Amino acid sequence: MIIFPKAAFEAIQTHAQRDLPNEACGYLVGKTGEVVYALPMTNVDASPEHYTFDPQEQFNAYNRVKAEGLTLMGVYHSHPNTPARPSQEDIKLAYDPNVSYVIVSLAGEKPDVKSFRIVKGEVTPETIKVVP
Repeated sequence: MIIFPKAAFEAIQTHAQRDLPNEACGYLVGKTGEVVYALPMTNVDASPEHYTFDPQEQFNAYNRVKAEGLTLMGVYHSHPNTPARPSQEDIKLAYDPNVSYVIVSLAGEKPDVKSFRIVKGEVTPETIKVVP
């Protein structure tokens, strides 16, 4: 299970909508399974089909989170036109088995957010709990 404060849960959806028609991406920062905040990143690919984090932003994010005593506990990105499930590329690029992979789909009338654990190519859905 991954626990989101309502503000962070809404922030990733807002980020996804703001970056249309391209995929949005970012980190989920927190500790012990609970997100503290979402950290939007730049999709340097500027593509509706895939994303790549800006390397300098990644370095800065790592240092910031470390200084705060928190961890990078998840990666989120959006699917502007497809369901909230990992693509083959998402699965292939899921290198860290210790983080959650959250996908915000904008393919329907309302955003659909789902979380997954991906370990050695095996995808397991993860429950999302949103708290005030």
